[in-house]
Amino acid sequence: MIDKINIRVYAIYVNENQELMALDEGYAGKKLVKLPGGGLEFGEGTLECLHREFAEELNLKIEVLEHFYTQEEFLASMFRENEQLLTIYYTVNILNFDELRILDESIENVKWISLQEENPLPLPIDKIVFEKLKEKLL
Repeated sequence: MIDKINIRVYAIYVNENQELMALDEGYAGKKLVKLPGGGLEFGEGTLECLHREFAEELNLKIEVLEHFYTQEEFLASMFRENEQLLTIYYTVNILNFDELRILDESIENVKWISLQEENPLPLPIDKIVFEKLKEKLL
């Protein structure tokens, strides 16, 4: 039975080579390729969440440019059977990329995904966002 909601906030950063920033991350015993971001904490707004996640995970400062997409359909968590997910995506600019340092031990590395390639993202809403991004930029 679903009795909790987990709000997730993610960033879309595309470099000058039309490559999307993604993270190789281990989570709940699984390896994932996912977009940077994470869970909203109590008392925090969505933009504050993104700023905090980038600072905590990657030692980076960002500028949030615009809202890109909010999940429109029901999605149960693949990691907790009692949770419903709601995901929100924003485009961002990284202000201090030369200071990138992985601080979160669950992140194995930062990778770049060409928007020209097949959709490699395993999470269902990330897949939708990747396709929408391709439509918008290509």
